[in-house]
Amino acid sequence: MMGRREKQQAELFYEFSLEGHVPQDHLLRTIDRFVDLTSVRDHLQPFYSHTGRLSVDPELMIRMLLVGYINGIRSERRLCEEVHLNLAYRWFCRLDLTDPVPDHSTFSKNRHGRFRESNLLRVVFEAVVARCIEEGVVGGEHFASDASLIEADANKQNSTAKEDWDPDKINPEIASRAVKDYLFALDDEAFGAATDVVPKFTSHSDPSSQWTAARHGPAFFAYSNNYLIDTDHAIIVDVQASRSVRTGETYATRTMIERAHERFGLWPERLIADTAYGSAEMLAWLVYDWGIEPHIPVIDKSKRDDGTFSREDFVYERETDSYICPAGKQLLRNRRKFQTVRADQSDLDFVKYGAAKADCEACGLRQQCCPKGAPRRLLRSKYEGARQMARDIAKTEDYAISCKLRKKVEMLFAHLKRILGLRRLRLRGPNGANDEFLLAATAQNLRKLAKLFPGGPKPQTA
Repeated sequence: MMGRREKQQAELFYEFSLEGHVPQDHLLRTIDRFVDLTSVRDHLQPFYSHTGRLSVDPELMIRMLLVGYINGIRSERRLCEEVHLNLAYRWFCRLDLTDPVPDHSTFSKNRHGRFRESNLLRVVFEAVVARCIEEGVVGGEHFASDASLIEADANKQNSTAKEDWDPDKINPEIASRAVKDYLFALDDEAFGAATDVVPKFTSHSDPSSQWTAARHGPAFFAYSNNYLIDTDHAIIVDVQASRSVRTGETYATRTMIERAHERFGLWPERLIADTAYGSAEMLAWLVYDWGIEPHIPVIDKSKRDDGTFSREDFVYERETDSYICPAGKQLLRNRRKFQTVRADQSDLDFVKYGAAKADCEACGLRQQCCPKGAPRRLLRSKYEGARQMARDIAKTEDYAISCKLRKKVEMLFAHLKRILGLRRLRLRGPNGANDEFLLAATAQNLRKLAKLFPGGPKPQTA
């Protein structure tokens, strides 16, 4: 028989507990076991006044931001609405049923003020990384690095072509916050000093963003989100925003490696990356300065496609510091001393080797080597030792394994865009990009911990 819900008089008193209404296997309940924000208040203490009315609890704001990035809620207006309505969100944020939710404007005021001045979001991110290390899910031996393009909050209609762009004409006193960040970052190697090539277009609203067509489609303004991960469990060890050019991304990787060593004492045995990181300078920095094995394809433009001998057809002899050509002749190092110092950096980065003119003229392989008549010349990078080490590593079985491990960082970027919804930035400027990338990486690490330890942290052994 069909039932009917009987309408009765409303109860005068209710007994309700948020704790009992959040399932034990809820994602936020699992994540909450790994969130420790007790140090936030002490860290922010110097940035608050000792007088006046009480502010919104900073721990509450951080917890709300984490809820937003963990669940892909990008809008702070919508985040406040969801926290107001969702019982699990209220429980995670330590809000009772009658507690008010902060206004969305509170986040903007604190982000541009205390949070950035105190570098709070990086402190929260590094606290989560430290927890990952404590739980034993960071091996610290094999790191992988990569960058992904994230569309900036800018469009071509509000931009200037490179012929008309002049940063010296910007008045800092009336400029927007993102433009001031751009002027401040002009000497930063990850942004303004990453390259001296002027982009085709520069955005008025976010000049630090890079006009790029790297996806082989319509060009757009973007930032690069750089991840340095530990390949054992794909934990993000560090994150850094940069300009979307190769030099900016390689500099960001160097910064992340140095910072991971400074903060956590991590010193990897190998770095896994794609060809974009295979420049001679980057390989030399890894090998000579840090003693890290570069599991990275080498950028090599010496291969010829006209049928003549490439540099790989010549054998280098370390004892005599010379090359031996396919005909058995010797190419000696050019020891000519110039009267004036050469200013071109490309000349300083390479050493020239040349064959004797008589050897080339009498050689039977001349048409396959130097058909235009001039004696054969070779250029050798001053970092050739590091490049050769990377080539030798590429022939090993460990390198084949590294190629598979490199996919872990690519999967993190796919998760970032598809699950967390970070395809386009909401905030502008280098600081805004760093804020969003730090919060997203923190959310990904917390989700990873919840997946690895669904029952909570491992018990501590005495």
